[in-house]
Amino acid sequence: MPFIELDSLLKVVVAGLVLGAGLPALFALGVRLAAGRTVPVGVEADGARLTTDGAIVRVERPTRWRRAGAVLCFAVVVLAVAAGITFVASGGH
Repeated sequence: MPFIELDSLLKVVVAGLVLGAGLPALFALGVRLAAGRTVPVGVEADGARLTTDGAIVRVERPTRWRRAGAVLCFAVVVLAVAAGITFVASGGH
């Protein structure tokens, strides 16, 4: 009888990597996709802002595909959290 069950250890490690690092990384990707893009502009441009390094930029909205990707990332994270809560609330078996 082995002292460490490698099959069980592998399951725990994979679950830890997916849930412990994968979901936060997926959330971060969603935030990055939802963020606007800065474009250098002239001083007189509409919506021009001064950055901390002295550049004058305008923040553009993300494209439709980036917003769709962000929604998909957030939906996967929300579903994973809901599934985890359901799993724990049902007794965790």
